[in-house]
Amino acid sequence: MADVENALPLAARQELRIALSETKDSFVSAIPKVELHIHIEGTLTPALKWRFAQRNNMTLTHPRTGVAFLTLEEYEESHDPMKARKGERMNNSEETLSFFEAYYGGFDVLRTEQDYYELAMHYYEHAAAMSVRYCEISFDPQGHTRTGTTWETMMGGFSKAQEKAEKDLKVKSAWIMCLLRDLSPQSAMEHYLVALNYRHMIIGVGLDSNEDGRPPMLFEEVFATARKDGFRLTAHCDVGKTYPLEHIRQVATKIGHKGADRIDHGLNITESPELMALIRMKGIGMTICPWSYMRHQPMEEVYERIRILFDAGIKIAIASDDPAFMEDTWILENLLVAKKFCKFTDSDILILAKDAVDVCWAPEQVKNEILSELGGVTIGTESLCD
Repeated sequence: MADVENALPLAARQELRIALSETKDSFVSAIPKVELHIHIEGTLTPALKWRFAQRNNMTLTHPRTGVAFLTLEEYEESHDPMKARKGERMNNSEETLSFFEAYYGGFDVLRTEQDYYELAMHYYEHAAAMSVRYCEISFDPQGHTRTGTTWETMMGGFSKAQEKAEKDLKVKSAWIMCLLRDLSPQSAMEHYLVALNYRHMIIGVGLDSNEDGRPPMLFEEVFATARKDGFRLTAHCDVGKTYPLEHIRQVATKIGHKGADRIDHGLNITESPELMALIRMKGIGMTICPWSYMRHQPMEEVYERIRILFDAGIKIAIASDDPAFMEDTWILENLLVAKKFCKFTDSDILILAKDAVDVCWAPEQVKNEILSELGGVTIGTESLCD
């Protein structure tokens, strides 16, 4: 069960992050990757927020005290629990209100199409540097429209970045519109109907934000409509504390009438062999972000569960989640830490890479291109070409 008190402390996570940055693993670094769980808002660093705020003539203030931040360094310290002054920090060590203050508070600085373009390019550039060939990027439109941003501004910036990334960085992508589960189903449907105008970009509908007391079936009308309209479906489950397995069961079997195509997070299914067997039988993929779990649960438990899923033949895709709020850990660091503590071999990493391709929603041509590249990967002197 989730146990924040026994989770890896922040100082230890920072030490591990430094160790990972010094790790020279050419295989993990170079292997072609598919990223399926990344929140574009979770890449919004304090430095980016500061840049956008300055450009938009905005003053960044502490959400609780109202005191203005005078320098970038001061603002960065407010997001760093190891440096911030007592009582004034954004404590991101657990999924509490203060995490959401930092996360959703950042939306305010995104005002122009150029802001959204630069935010997306910031991710695409990181992705390209880590050998990501294809990604499905989650975004929270309700969080942006409530600040006054129009869909045209938001999607215009994302679209220009998407086109440039594919042309110049060779990173192909699609977008997943995530519904905020702490808002109403009515709001979800209103935003879904507008999203239909951007079907050329949006490939799936997801569900994120605070899960407490908000089971997926609350949003069944939207999911069923999205399924009918041809969108792929996913939903977040069980991060931050122990949530009922019923939430995962609803995602696997009920939403959109027949269940989702993927599950985001969901490690708690290891408590139910029956549910694991069902997910494996249905071929439902799971996106797993190890670093996200380490902030909430005992480290040994996290990697034991990931290994259980892998050994059970469930297709999992290791991903980043929210790098700006998780010690700057991206897909590369999440793969490295999974390899280390799950005792994955290079052969296992290759299986993970192929499974990510299998459960992604890219066109078959894109999948085949990546699989062909993976087919040429060699491990030591042994070729693993199919």
